Amino acid sequence: MAAPEEPELSQAQTEKLLQFQDLTGLESMDQCRRTLEQHNWNIEAAVQDRLNEQEGVPSVFNPPPSRPLQVNTADHRVYSYIVSRPQPRGLLGWSYYLIMLPFRFTYYTLLDIFRLALRFIRPDPRGRVTDPVGDVVSFIHSFEEKYGQAHPVFYQGTYSQALNDAKRELRYLLVYLHGDDHQDTDEFCRSTLCTEEVITFLNTRMLFWACSTSKPEGYRVSQALRENTYPFLAMIMLKDRKMTVVGRLEGLIQPEDLINQLTFIMDANQTYLMSERLEREERNQTQVLRQQQDEAYLVSLRADQEKERKKREEQEQKRQEEEKVRQSALAEERRRRTLEEEKERKSECLPPEPLADDPESVKIVFKLPNDTRVERRFLFGQSLTVIHDFLFSLKETPEKFQIVTNFPRRVLPCLPTEEQPNPPTLKEAGLSRSEVFFSTCT
Repeated sequence: MAAPEEPELSQAQTEKLLQFQDLTGLESMDQCRRTLEQHNWNIEAAVQDRLNEQEGVPSVFNPPPSRPLQVNTADHRVYSYIVSRPQPRGLLGWSYYLIMLPFRFTYYTLLDIFRLALRFIRPDPRGRVTDPVGDVVSFIHSFEEKYGQAHPVFYQGTYSQALNDAKRELRYLLVYLHGDDHQDTDEFCRSTLCTEEVITFLNTRMLFWACSTSKPEGYRVSQALRENTYPFLAMIMLKDRKMTVVGRLEGLIQPEDLINQLTFIMDANQTYLMSERLEREERNQTQVLRQQQDEAYLVSLRADQEKERKKREEQEQKRQEEEKVRQSALAEERRRRTLEEEKERKSECLPPEPLADDPESVKIVFKLPNDTRVERRFLFGQSLTVIHDFLFSLKETPEKFQIVTNFPRRVLPCLPTEEQPNPPTLKEAGLSRSEVFFSTCT
């Protein structure tokens, strides 16, 4: 059985199909069409899902709940900077550290055991992300309640959306994972993250996304980035066509040190970003060129279609004219045959011609339109219709004619009318024994 033909695309759908191919670089037009049809020909949604598919991140429009976040974290060139906790100083400091060490070890050990046992009893609710945007917005509100409004501009969207925007805009993305229970979190937020110089630096140089690991969205990102301690910062950028972690900062870092480390990471990867920008510009130019070529092709295609349409119209008009001529010829032939049959029938129905010595006979000479003369005798008692039928039966006589007397000039009423349904006889018409009539066309 032959596969059913796909419906023909409209002009708008064709243009969207070509535009989608330009934006995504897909070579298969069938795949482009299937993707657009899945998104009801919404080109923005289709392109977004295509970008998500290439990155391995969830779709902004239709995020699958179980799809793992994928960012390249296996690059051995990732810059890692870990700030160790300060060592105790002096006899008093060491004494306090040694006294608290057993209690601290016992506390964290029991806490880990409890968390492990709880995980066996009940799955971690953070493993199910149902409202990623709500998780981010909720964290921002709680952060502002605790630390105030003076903070870097938080990206108010999901981690996947932040990745997509950073990729589209070719900007650095700084990810901050907030550990609520960690002992250094509060000091980092107050003394480092919310300082004026850090706020200015982050707002002018990169996108900044943050979430608490106690939220499902933050926990999922934590599982993807695999941090070791808190505070944790990860610098992500487009590198080798993949969103890649290029720097990791862990521990309680001071404002000046944070700015220096981020600047170092950015400077070390600036060539990659410039390369991506140049490549994108070339790709955009190629897309523009291809779009221009496609538009020229569409213009040419429409011109060819218009020529073909006009050609078909001319052929159809010619065919109709030929058919009209043929039908006219057939009608004329039918009319001619009908006329011949009628003439023959009229000739057969004529009464016999009387003898020349018959006292009731009338000799009539007819002059036809072609200047020929015809002579015949009739009886006074016969109707003028007989004269008309005689002329009609002649081949030289046209289909419609009148019989006219010469002097005085009058038209003989040979055919029935509403006023005179029975034409008069030759005698009633006042004819003599010898007459000359003229036959004229009507």
